[in-house]
Amino acid sequence: MPGDHLVRRIAAVLDLSWLHKELAPHYSHTGRPSIDPELMLRMLVIGYVFAIRSERALCREVQLNLAYRWFCGLGIEDKIPDHSAFTRARNERFREHDIFRQVFERVVAACIKADLVGGIGFAVDASLIAADANKCGSTPGDEWSHDIDPATVERAVQDYLANLDDPAWGAASDVVPKFVAPADPAAQWTGALRNAAFFAYADNYLIDVKFGIIMDVEASRAIRQAEVGASQTMIERTQETFGIKPDWLAADTAYGSAPNLHFLVDEKNIAPHIPVIDKSRRDDGTFSREDFIYDDAHDCYICLNGKILPRSSGSRGSRGDNMVSYFSRVADCRDCPLKPRCCPNSPSRKITRHEYEAARDVARAIAKTAAYEQTRRDRKKVEMLFAHLKRILRLGRLRLRGPAGAQFEFTLAAIAQNLRRLAKLTAHPPDNAMPRCV
Repeated sequence: MPGDHLVRRIAAVLDLSWLHKELAPHYSHTGRPSIDPELMLRMLVIGYVFAIRSERALCREVQLNLAYRWFCGLGIEDKIPDHSAFTRARNERFREHDIFRQVFERVVAACIKADLVGGIGFAVDASLIAADANKCGSTPGDEWSHDIDPATVERAVQDYLANLDDPAWGAASDVVPKFVAPADPAAQWTGALRNAAFFAYADNYLIDVKFGIIMDVEASRAIRQAEVGASQTMIERTQETFGIKPDWLAADTAYGSAPNLHFLVDEKNIAPHIPVIDKSRRDDGTFSREDFIYDDAHDCYICLNGKILPRSSGSRGSRGDNMVSYFSRVADCRDCPLKPRCCPNSPSRKITRHEYEAARDVARAIAKTAAYEQTRRDRKKVEMLFAHLKRILRLGRLRLRGPAGAQFEFTLAAIAQNLRRLAKLTAHPPDNAMPRCV
């Protein structure tokens, strides 16, 4: 086997020596010997690193490929586990122990130790991955009911019912979807790609922009609210697990809502390099909100003619959507020479301001800096990872169903991408490496 083969590089950076001790309580000490959990995990790593999507195909490839056998610690005559063993382990032992999350975190820790993580700037984004469901077997959303006995349905539906209160799944939105797939109700019917609509999950990545290392991965429904919630979960989990909180975060407009900017600026002290979702600009030639000056000390706006727009109180200024209203006096606007360009169709001018407008102002100010132009380019690294995920690792469509199935596939794919990056940047073959047989 060539000394510079990818499996040699990955074997040099992947440490699974701790695995046996972690999973020992899940295996019986009597009867037929259990399949080595390290062997199963190494085979799964091979499958995702080399884009072998089927576990049946994976068993055949490991049976024939000497490099794969060497990586898995198998000799020429050693028996390959049956493909059904992966299904049982995934749904029982591995799932109960959340072992893939531990492997992912240990790989990230290895990347941190190898100085591949800067910890200064992060980027976040989500990509739609087609679910194992189609419209032909779907049900209209208004006919779908959650009143189902979990004991009578398949595992994917049980998993969905168990996560109805999770902000990333059932509680992400109260909007009734147009269609629901009874075989996988967690999959979201979406036309976000402006093409033919399909059932999909969102794969969420939080990356460090220094070398594009994936710091966290999360599966969620394919809607903006769930993706934004997943980004917050990943930021908090990364800080808790690795003690790393970035100075700034780059993302696209989908993450520019006022509550999310408030989370970043006011709660996490992270500079948001994110375009603000702002609908205050007018297209009819009249003054927009940005043409007025906000006086933070007195909580009021000042118009171009020097008049004050105080904050409204009572029912007139209450909207119930975290927006505060400011109204000018009718007497100030009546004879104002700027009225035709300010409020030509109303007796006074009204301005609305979000309660988290200060965080939005921080994002607007950052967008005018030179550093913002660079972070716009850095954000493309997460998009490149999604392109690699779909084109090279061939994860364009999920094989498994339910939130747990999506999380399983996304986590293993992230492990594979980090291992490939870690092996490429740190593991080097010896100078005199020559091809040789195992």
